[in-house]
Amino acid sequence: MVPHLVTALTGPINELEQRVLDSTPAIERWFRLEWMEHTPPFYSAVDIRNAGFKLAPVDTNLFPGGWNNLTKEMLPLAVQAAQAAIEKICPEARNLLVIPENHSKNTFYLANVAQLVRIFHMAGLNVRVGSIDPAIKSPKKIELPNGETVCLEPVVRSKRRLGLKNFDPCTILLNNELSAGTPGILEDLHEQYLLPPLHAGWSVRRKSNHLHSYEELSKRFGKLLGIDPWLINPIYARAESVDFAEGRGIDVLTSHVDAVLTKVRRKYKEYGINEKPFVVVKGDTGAEGPGVITIRDAKEVEALVGKPRGASSAKGGAAREQREPGEVIVQEGVLTNERVHNGVAEPVVYMMDRYVVGGFYRVHAERNPDENLKSPGASFVPLAFSESAHLPQPGAKPGASAPNRFYMYGVVGRLAMVAASYEMEATDPDAEIYE
Repeated sequence: MVPHLVTALTGPINELEQRVLDSTPAIERWFRLEWMEHTPPFYSAVDIRNAGFKLAPVDTNLFPGGWNNLTKEMLPLAVQAAQAAIEKICPEARNLLVIPENHSKNTFYLANVAQLVRIFHMAGLNVRVGSIDPAIKSPKKIELPNGETVCLEPVVRSKRRLGLKNFDPCTILLNNELSAGTPGILEDLHEQYLLPPLHAGWSVRRKSNHLHSYEELSKRFGKLLGIDPWLINPIYARAESVDFAEGRGIDVLTSHVDAVLTKVRRKYKEYGINEKPFVVVKGDTGAEGPGVITIRDAKEVEALVGKPRGASSAKGGAAREQREPGEVIVQEGVLTNERVHNGVAEPVVYMMDRYVVGGFYRVHAERNPDENLKSPGASFVPLAFSESAHLPQPGAKPGASAPNRFYMYGVVGRLAMVAASYEMEATDPDAEIYE
């Protein structure tokens, strides 16, 4: 099943797909060389939007939930990737402790935890789930709607290690994006591997750092393929000290919105695209911010002043008000012109270590092609894996072959993953400085 692309199956996206397929050996060599120099994030998920004229990542998650949306056909790939990742970091690993978000009532999120436990158990590890939620004081078994159970156990912290009662892990897997800050219980664990590292959490991470790394990489990658990097990269700007409640920083934000819209208009004109450009304004961190706001004209920014806005975590956290002036990102809006079952759809690519292991479509029947699909009412449709979807099919026409379309998604997803590894190096508090 290739999703139904609303735009004609001729045009820039098919030329891009053809260019990607023709360049497969060069692309794979390029990725190999990158991974010789840089460490991939332990796992990641990238939201991609296919406008029919450009294909770009719009969000990169370093603590992906939603593993329960991967089908059983995808599990062997995930298990192999998990084995490769663990072998590289801790070959003698025996015990793995998974630390989830504190959403012990969100059964959809816990189904994702159960799937992670399954993947790492099949990769040959003893896996248990340790909660850092102060409310969990004794082991708590939670029944999931699909009949599975997840057992949350309270973590036990010694001076240098973290574990459970009678369970001492050599590796700790965080599935908690630390949006409320880094809890002290996770700090100074010098004897255990903590994956991903603490500076991947939203207490340190900034979307603008990621977008900057991705922009630089897209230029190099564009040169490799002989394409305009704009076809795979959304234009962005960053505005500081914006406070919608008090109306501070609004002039700066308006000028950034205007500048990004002007650049996008130029590109639309260059490519003969008859769509109205828009931008998306969102917080620079995953924790605080104005939520996701779609703007089509710089004049609309003024109307946001004085409206209380909250941001909610994608994993079901409570809405939080923006308390103080914060940094926001103005990002070129990328339409999604894909449809699954008549709903607007965007592919989400899941990766572990350096490998694409699967993915799904996030589908929302009540949303428009220029709106955020991460909202109540979204459903998830697995990418079709009746045949291997990571290996391109030579000779198939662009736009006609599911493997070719998914291979292209995987290339863009991996490009965002390389950007995340650059971003992690740049923000690593323990990085060695070479003079």
